[in-house]
Parts: sequence; C-alpha cells; structure tokens
Amino acid sequence: MTYIDGFVAAVPTANKDKYIAHSKLSIAVFKDHGALKVIEAWGENVPDGEVTSFPRAVQCKSNETVVFSTVIWPSKAARDAGWEAIMADERMDPNNNPMPFDGKRLIFGGFDVIAEE
Repeated sequence: MTYIDGFVAAVPTANKDKYIAHSKLSIAVFKDHGALKVIEAWGENVPDGEVTSFPRAVQCKSNETVVFSTVIWPSKAARDAGWEAIMADERMDPNNNPMPFDGKRLIFGGFDVIAEE
C-alpha cells in the first residue's frame, strides 16, 4: 500500500512565485528519487479556527498564505530510501534551492494509507 508525506507551511504571500519555483525543482527531485506524485497547493479558503486550524498550527501571519503539500510514495521503504537520496541531492541544498518561507514553522509527517480508492 502507498505511503504519504504531508506538509503544511506559512509562506509570505509576496513569495508565491519564489515558492512555485522552489516547488517545481523540489517536485523533480522527489520524482527522481521514487515519489509517484507530488501535490503543492496554495491556500485559497483556509479559515482561522477557534481552537485549532492550519493557520494557527503554522503561526500564519496576515501577510502569509498557508500551503499544503503531499508526496505519494509506492511504499514506506521507497519513501525512506527516497528521503535519504533527497537529503543528499545537491539540488535540495539550501544554497541551490532556498526555502522561501520559515522552515521552523513547517509541519510534516508520514502516514500509512489505510483506505484508498
């Protein structure tokens, strides 16, 4: 069964074009190292919650937009091997592909798929 990595971040709205460029390069790297599919989504309807929400989770400021990303892998083993290769790939070096957002507020996690259609 497939394995999924999920990411949520707050990106300065003014950096949207930089984020798209960063994403395009990152997608190529992920796919080169085994990812089946990568989705990058720019927040369009992401309300603040009263108790919790995407904006609260990443401490989104008024001049930022929440982004949501997923990487689909064929298996957890493929994901683990892929991540090792990605971290060693010079294209992901911050000097070559700088993150146009505060990585300290990035939330991420890996998930076993329990249902899929």
